Amino acid sequence: MNKVELQSIVGGALQEKFERAFEKVVENMQDANTSFKIKRAINIKLSFTQNEQRDEVSCDIDVAEKLAPQASMRTQFAIGKDLRTGELFAEEYGKQIKGQMSINDFQEPKQIEEIDGKAVDVETGEIVTDNVVDFRKVAR
Repeated sequence: MNKVELQSIVGGALQEKFERAFEKVVENMQDANTSFKIKRAINIKLSFTQNEQRDEVSCDIDVAEKLAPQASMRTQFAIGKDLRTGELFAEEYGKQIKGQMSINDFQEPKQIEEIDGKAVDVETGEIVTDNVVDFRKVAR
């Protein structure tokens, strides 16, 4: 019987499909949104059908990869109906309690002006600097 080399079947298409499937498997294994515990697989299936005279065979070839699914995510929505307009709404609120406001909801950006070569917060008069003083290095 003649030797059959997988990389030459279908003019090299089987090899190409395997390489693409292998790349998908490795990519899936590197995806932090998938479980590391789930096994991945590549299945190469060759199905043979012969004619009645048994002198010709048709071969169907399938290459399929089994990947780990993306990890599920969870969030929360407050839903309701605006009584003034009748419009339905859904608002994601994540880690906060429904309806709770964040301090960031009330903070306005600082208005900074340059006075005598120094950046000054106009509202508080505070000199704004990005310098951090390491008091451990200050001489005593």
